[in-house]
Amino acid sequence: MASRSLTGELAAFAAELKFELDPFQRDSCVALEGGHSVLVCAPTGAGKTVVGEFAVHLALASGGKCFYTTPIKALSNQKFADLTARYGRDTVGLLTGDQSINPGASVVVMTTEVLRNMLYAGSDALHGLSYVVMDEVHYLADRFRGAVWEEVILHLPPEVKLASLSATVSNAEEFGAWMETVRGNTTVIVDEVRPIPLWQHVMVGKRLFDLFDQRSSDQKVVVDEDLVRYIKHREATDRMDNWAVPGRGRGGPRRNFRPLPRPEMIAQLDAAGLLPAITFIFSRAGCDGALAQCVRSRLDLSREEDREEINAIIEKHTGDLPRSDLEVLGYYEWREGLHRGFAAHHAGMLPAFRHTVEELFVRGLVKVVFATETLALGINMPARTVVLERLVKFNGETHAELTPGEYTQLTGRAGRRGIDVEGHAVVMWQPEVDTSAVAGLASTRTYPLRSSFRPGYNMSINLIDRMGAAESRALLERSFAQFQADRAVVGLVRGIERNEAQLRKLRSQLGDDDFFEYFQLRERIRERERTIERQGRTDRRSEAVAALIALRRGDVVAIPSGRRQGLAVILEPDATPGDPRPLVLTEDKWAGRVSAADFPTPAQALGRLRLPRHVDHRTARVRRDLASSLRNTGIIAPGRGRRGGGPKSKAADDRQLQTLRTALRNHPAHQRPDREQLARIGERYNRVERETESMRQQVAATTNSLARTFDRILALLDERGYVDEGEVTADGRRLARIYGEADLVVAESLRQGLWRGLGPAELAAAVSILVYESRQEGGYLGASGPTEPIRRAVDATIGVWSQLRTDEAKHRLPPTREPDVGFITGIYTWARGDDLADALLASGDRGNSLSAGDFVRWCRQVIDLLDQIHNTADDVEVAGTASKAVRAIRRGVVAVDAA
Repeated sequence: MASRSLTGELAAFAAELKFELDPFQRDSCVALEGGHSVLVCAPTGAGKTVVGEFAVHLALASGGKCFYTTPIKALSNQKFADLTARYGRDTVGLLTGDQSINPGASVVVMTTEVLRNMLYAGSDALHGLSYVVMDEVHYLADRFRGAVWEEVILHLPPEVKLASLSATVSNAEEFGAWMETVRGNTTVIVDEVRPIPLWQHVMVGKRLFDLFDQRSSDQKVVVDEDLVRYIKHREATDRMDNWAVPGRGRGGPRRNFRPLPRPEMIAQLDAAGLLPAITFIFSRAGCDGALAQCVRSRLDLSREEDREEINAIIEKHTGDLPRSDLEVLGYYEWREGLHRGFAAHHAGMLPAFRHTVEELFVRGLVKVVFATETLALGINMPARTVVLERLVKFNGETHAELTPGEYTQLTGRAGRRGIDVEGHAVVMWQPEVDTSAVAGLASTRTYPLRSSFRPGYNMSINLIDRMGAAESRALLERSFAQFQADRAVVGLVRGIERNEAQLRKLRSQLGDDDFFEYFQLRERIRERERTIERQGRTDRRSEAVAALIALRRGDVVAIPSGRRQGLAVILEPDATPGDPRPLVLTEDKWAGRVSAADFPTPAQALGRLRLPRHVDHRTARVRRDLASSLRNTGIIAPGRGRRGGGPKSKAADDRQLQTLRTALRNHPAHQRPDREQLARIGERYNRVERETESMRQQVAATTNSLARTFDRILALLDERGYVDEGEVTADGRRLARIYGEADLVVAESLRQGLWRGLGPAELAAAVSILVYESRQEGGYLGASGPTEPIRRAVDATIGVWSQLRTDEAKHRLPPTREPDVGFITGIYTWARGDDLADALLASGDRGNSLSAGDFVRWCRQVIDLLDQIHNTADDVEVAGTASKAVRAIRRGVVAVDAA
């Protein structure tokens, strides 16, 4: 719609734009100007922020104030720069954990946590607030930080209008209905049309195919016939090649598949005009490895005339880094990649490096970025093409296939508005890739928003302080989490009623109680057999894990089955509890990590092979020579190729199972001629009954669940003196100003004076255990720390946590996360002034240095906690030490590019 047909403030706003508003933008702005809050759901790159900027315009036009909130500091800085360029420095302010610029301005950009804290503190800055923009409001589903969004929505004064901007979610109407109940008039605008069309492709070897058959007139999704035909031909050719080479037949095409090298893949994309591209690789090491592969190649995507501008941007972001740290940071290899047009991007990189890559990519000076999925969240880095190397990623617990929502989010980066006429998503084919499954991912739009809201100690104490226990319960009942739970209960109750009617019908078909009793015996036998089988699997895995942990460097083992079957030598042992993955070299020259899944029976050391001090398993010659030595040891893998022969089932020796089977055989109904026919009815009865009981448990757990959790927290806080007869005590008011997962442990440690007498570096080390979280699993193993005062403080703090954990179990509350001692030595080394290389090594694990990006991130989290201690501690000495510790940590790489 042309801007000349608009009226009021929207006409004035649109007149300043260089483009015409899309229908969804116009409808959203009209609703805002009409006095409604809005929820805008649209794909990445559709231009949702225009609606947020119109809220800013309305606030300024009416003489009011607007807060523009974002989930991360980098986005806040980006938005602050955009709005400052438009309205001037006097009008726009910025508030993040690190920076405070013009906080009294009419428009203030801030992280969502800052606004939450202002609401709890009753800040004067809230006076005159008329609009709040909540950018990326779908972060509400984040299980660590999502509750903050709901807290803000629930606590904002009713006269404040909300402009909530979200990625496309499949339950926008449900979210909007909740917003309507808690905020009043709310207009939901959903636009599912991408501003740039997205073409889906599959790359098989060096050939690029369309995923969908564009010639099909059918409404159904049809995979391109040429793609299907080519893959079948390739798989047939690979099978023939495998059979032609002796010893290869058994492995099939998957065993010998070699993916296209990244430099060749990029060259193909470049030849097809599909750069710039983001290649998503779901591991940091994978991103770094891809970059190294390109640096080693002759690939060069840059122009000589761009070199000066690239250097200027590199210098802008990294010029303040100490020269002595550049080598340990891998600066020169990183810069070489930038000069040639490619880079990695992940959370393990130094922030200054990441921000350099982001700016160079947006300016078109870097053509290819290898990134983890974190790049899909928030940062504005659109590309012409998005490449997915695999459709499986590690979700923190297991390797799982991408969901349609994740696929949509990742490929949403493809297509730059105003630059590209179309975007492209490319999936790299591998033998395990099913093109029909890819088509299903690409054509499904299911990304439901699920609330992660639940009351914690800090939230509860703030609620009680502001509105008392009764009103607090009422507010929790109005949360999106309870709203979703209550809607789910309606469906569950209906399901229970349907099932109960079906159970009555099935019970009548079973006839007398005699057969019903007989069938229950059969069911108990089945359940006991399942229990024994589950226990057997657990025991076998535990034995396999223990055996892997016990292996040492040079041990020779036999991998009993699978594609790595045969002898292998341990190059690097791994004692990771629960999931050891030692590095091995097999007799057929394969080097990689194996897990308990590769050993149906526990691994045993069959002998030893003497290894050189240093083994470069990445070198083909080294692998060949070692594999030859392994084959010449004379060690023979036992039972090679034999199937079966696994551990004997424990069912035969289980007395309970034997008793049940005897009772079944002796039961009168066992001789009935219609026994099996009735048994089938009985199986349906049991299946429906199990389903019904599960639904009853869900209803019981869901109804008033948040209020019950709140009451349990209140009881625990009352026991500990943070609340007294419904009133917040002085200790409670301190807790109200402490934010973090370990908020109550921090408050208790301050109250008990556990950190008194520590120096700045020692205090930083002691409090680090409450924020740091190792990437490798492992628990607290005893007093830890380089000095005796640190060890005493750490022991005492963990004692506080242990007692809290006991109380939480008593009150049936979720446990506070266990302290992690993994960063103590690293932060202490840095805070006392040692160089970066020593600090990274001290922060690492098993002799490996911590990545610079992780080191900086954890340092800043420790700084954030120390700032809170400085602001809340009654003990002047502890508060002063915390301030000194902040200054000691905020230097060098930690202080550079702090966004």
